[in-house]
Amino acid sequence: MRWILTTLFTLSTATIPTFASAQATSSAEPFAVGTFVFDGREGVGLVLRQQFVVELAAANDNLQIDPGVVKMAMPADMLQLIGLYEYGVKYRLYEIVNHLVNTKQLEGERPSYIHDVKNTRTLAPIRYPGKILNAAGNFYTHTCEGCTPAQQAENDKKIRANRGVPYLFLKPGRGAVIGNNHAIEIPAGRDRIDWEVEFGTVIGRAARYVSATKAQDYVFGYTVTIDISDRGGRPGERTSDWFVGKGHETFAPMGPWIVPKEFYGDPMKQLHQQLTIDGVKVQEAKAGDMIHNIWELIEYGSSIVTLFPGDVINSGTTGGTSSGAFKRGTREGYLKPGETIEATVQGIGTLRHPVVAGKPLPTDLTGAQLPAVGTYKPAGSRQQQ
Repeated sequence: MRWILTTLFTLSTATIPTFASAQATSSAEPFAVGTFVFDGREGVGLVLRQQFVVELAAANDNLQIDPGVVKMAMPADMLQLIGLYEYGVKYRLYEIVNHLVNTKQLEGERPSYIHDVKNTRTLAPIRYPGKILNAAGNFYTHTCEGCTPAQQAENDKKIRANRGVPYLFLKPGRGAVIGNNHAIEIPAGRDRIDWEVEFGTVIGRAARYVSATKAQDYVFGYTVTIDISDRGGRPGERTSDWFVGKGHETFAPMGPWIVPKEFYGDPMKQLHQQLTIDGVKVQEAKAGDMIHNIWELIEYGSSIVTLFPGDVINSGTTGGTSSGAFKRGTREGYLKPGETIEATVQGIGTLRHPVVAGKPLPTDLTGAQLPAVGTYKPAGSRQQQ
């Protein structure tokens, strides 16, 4: 009987902090933050070892059982977490991770608030960014799709001689943003759908007229994004349309989570991204391929409008989009229903999305809707954006 009582006591206190400590200034392990579904509810989670998802609120409650730990409310969503990160939340997350590691909660039989990533529904980490700014034509290889080495060298030389300023465009948030494993929908009648892996920088502090030399101070972290693009254009004289090209439903995959900047390093040295379709690699790039670096993109964007916590700036993409893939023979057509697209940034994670056909158009439309590409000849439809 005594053995049974001792065992029950040990199990019941296994996850209780054994001692109070001062505020943590470092984390025992790197982590990412994301948005997940826990028991049917949306919540913020910590990602450890890219294997485990920890319910943030529950883990914090467990930490606070120790009377020596100051009670602190956890952010209700990712936007709150980002905005409060440098105002104390960061150090509480460090404390939680340190406690999980020190009490070996990630080993053996884990508490109910620690889940396997593979068994947890992953949502877009930010639901939803106030602004998504994408860089156009910002990788040397993307500006010379399918070029020979000599052509690429000449192209790069000309650009370096006159880089000018970056080109940013707005991409929709809610409606376009989807999380890992969510299906990318190809709209009815749109048959020139392209792929672009991008490096997403998440803003952590309000930024207005921020110099590129100080831009890193305004960053919260980094994520993986895909700029799905419609190359079909629009009918009529104004054939080029950025809203058509970039704004369709499900065309802004993001995630699977965000790695805070202190755990990633300098993206202008670390960046290594690639994209595959049904396992065939069509895109790959490193930081040296970027024309305007991330800090310059922040300077440019903040010179036009204030960047707020949770806004996302995407770096642009490398060569290997549709036209380049067609020339190299790695693809015979645009993205099609039934295919699976995967985008990876080393050190962050992988986005995986099945591609499906969108629903048929309603029968009561008046004719003002975007028509099928096959009903007109879009000039410049192969223009890379």
